[in-house]
Amino acid sequence: MTTASKITLVRVLMIPVFMALLLLGYNIPALIVFIVASCTDFVDGYIARHYNQVSNFGKFLDPLADKLLVISCMLIFVQWGRMAAWAVMIVLAREFAVTGLRLVAVESGRVIAAAMSGKVKTFSTMVGLCVMIVLTQWAWLDWAITLVIVAVTLISGVEYFVKNRDVLDMKK
Repeated sequence: MTTASKITLVRVLMIPVFMALLLLGYNIPALIVFIVASCTDFVDGYIARHYNQVSNFGKFLDPLADKLLVISCMLIFVQWGRMAAWAVMIVLAREFAVTGLRLVAVESGRVIAAAMSGKVKTFSTMVGLCVMIVLTQWAWLDWAITLVIVAVTLISGVEYFVKNRDVLDMKK
């Protein structure tokens, strides 16, 4: 197993720790774990590319780890009534749709790289969730962050499909 994959695996193992801390009301320690876990996404990617450690296992686990971390946080907020379930469903639908698009593209020998809008989506979602972890008293802020997350998620998803619409050519 490569160093990059080990770092990604650590991110996965941090998710239950993060969830337990947040559910028990230890918001600042939970925030620290969330931030560290989020930062490992950049570290493992850099190491994988810089040291030629890109692997199929890493390609599988890295995006899964990202989605599990974000969704675990969102689901806690849904449980607490701080985020709407429909918003999380939009995030999940976009992730499944883009993953499906990438799978279809691979079948035709094409790789769909992460778009800038996808990176903006990830960054704004992570920052928004961090704010929600720390600032718990303002319902209007939860609502505003949820709307931003949904907006950047939709924009990013639409961009992937518009730029790669030929992948889903119905005539083929």
